[in-house]
Amino acid sequence: MTTLSTAPRQRLRKSEQREQTITRILDAAEALFARNGLHGTTIKDVAKAGGVDPALIHHYFGDKKQLFDATFGRRAAIANQVRMEALEHYERTAVGGMTIEGVIDAFVGATFDLLKRPEKGWLNYGVLVAQVNNTPEWGGETMRAHFNPLVSRFIAMLKSLAPTLPDEDLYWFYHLLSGALTLTLAQTGRIDTLSGGLCRSDDIAAVRQRMVPVFSGGFRGLMNGMRPD
Repeated sequence: MTTLSTAPRQRLRKSEQREQTITRILDAAEALFARNGLHGTTIKDVAKAGGVDPALIHHYFGDKKQLFDATFGRRAAIANQVRMEALEHYERTAVGGMTIEGVIDAFVGATFDLLKRPEKGWLNYGVLVAQVNNTPEWGGETMRAHFNPLVSRFIAMLKSLAPTLPDEDLYWFYHLLSGALTLTLAQTGRIDTLSGGLCRSDDIAAVRQRMVPVFSGGFRGLMNGMRPD
């Protein structure tokens, strides 16, 4: 018989069990989607990896695309907060004023810092971001829904450093930076093979050391009106 004193504890345990089950499903989905993509993963695959019945996944999330969206959105909010805070902190504390290098490093550096967290899920999430950013079917809509305010803030900070630069140059600059960033997140291993092992696609520190000067130099090239003939 359930007493008044035990009922709240039982409800709490059920709530905790539900949250643990949802987390287990999302973790399994994240790893499988990162490895096999949306179309290469089935609900049954996720259910098996998560140790649950497929019907439970449908109950909590709906169809496979809805499960993918929930998996993607889980870390998007955290990533946005961390990166926005990094931009705002740099803007407040930059000694002598902001620089192009500082703005770019604040933006990409916060992303790379997430990948270095001990939880492996962030590496899987990085792969998902790379997949979504290169999916014409629905990727643009997903990226826009989650990341546009953050990107707009980043572009506004760049604009403050180059007020006469045409807006289209700012957007093309972000387009190119985003491509390089998401290729890094994908960690395909291609540079490993191409360089004969000299470089590794998982060497985030090496990428960060080079990405900032490469893109800050490119930004200055745009400011100076450099264009190919």
